[in-house]
Amino acid sequence: LLSQFDPDNTGYISTEKFRSLLQRHGSELDPHKLEVLLALADSNSEGRICYQDFVNLMSNKRSNSFRQAILQGNRRLCSKALLEETGLSLSQRLIRHVAYETLPREIDRKWYYDSYTCCPPPWFMITITLVAFFLYNGVVLDRFVLQVTHPLYLKNTLLYHPQLRAQAWRYLTYIFMHAGIEHLGLNVVLQLLVGVPLEMVHGAARISFVYVAGVVAGSLAVSVADMTAPVVGSSGGVYALVSAHLANIVMNWSGMKCQFKLLRMAVALICMSFEFGRAVWLRFHPSAYPPCPHPSFMAHLGGVMVGITLGVIVLRNYEQRLQDQTLWWIFLSIYVIFVLFAIFWNIFAYSLLDLKLPPPP
Repeated sequence: LLSQFDPDNTGYISTEKFRSLLQRHGSELDPHKLEVLLALADSNSEGRICYQDFVNLMSNKRSNSFRQAILQGNRRLCSKALLEETGLSLSQRLIRHVAYETLPREIDRKWYYDSYTCCPPPWFMITITLVAFFLYNGVVLDRFVLQVTHPLYLKNTLLYHPQLRAQAWRYLTYIFMHAGIEHLGLNVVLQLLVGVPLEMVHGAARISFVYVAGVVAGSLAVSVADMTAPVVGSSGGVYALVSAHLANIVMNWSGMKCQFKLLRMAVALICMSFEFGRAVWLRFHPSAYPPCPHPSFMAHLGGVMVGITLGVIVLRNYEQRLQDQTLWWIFLSIYVIFVLFAIFWNIFAYSLLDLKLPPPP
């Protein structure tokens, strides 16, 4: 095929030959993929198509040069919008709904709709929810949630406690405990409703990175800004995902075609505000175990900061390589600097400030 359409081995195919190829084999392609190919041909002003772009497209990959050709060209998507298609099965309608909930451009939505195979499924968010929360709390602790007044609350080996900050696993494992059933309920609802669709589109690697980065930033933020308090709950990771998704909707408001997007944003913000307000109130409420205070709310703010920086970059472009984005390296460097600063802070600041920490559990 390469020798037929590129006899001089230049790496390019002329637009005329490209169109003839589409006319000959267009019936064998997915209609949305054919539409993207035609848009690629229409957007090219040099009269030639990069052969590698064609190969990438046929193998469900897209290079940066392909994206730039589509973005900069005067493309017109010739067929009807994906939302107008009828006769779809329940699974197809679900995939289409997820595409419109998370992706701002029609060309990306059609690309995702054609290429999504549910293999692998969104395993990370489901696993972290079912196993981490319900299996651990229900089987190991013999109860689905530990209230802050429960005798085992501070004695648990998972929560972050300022006196036990040298046990590094606590900066992650604190997400397995929650300070009340309402705390657990709101986090689980937000995590599943927002996290699962995002993982279906962006994959487990990206979503798990944002989630874990929010979790680590949350516990480190507590160790820096609220040094005498413990912390529990998955709010750092959940708020990172939700804030990144909401910021992405705001930044691409005109392109987002999801139904009731204003109502959905309002509900998400109300739920987050309610849960954050509850955390603030609980932090300053008299503790059941003086002198140890109730859990800190700073993990929420750490998650939000990760979401509106790293999270926005991760979710901004569908299938675009992160290492090709300048802002990704800038925000990643800022995050690494913060983590290093917090580590040194935990090593030296507690002794230098001569804080009166609560006794170990």
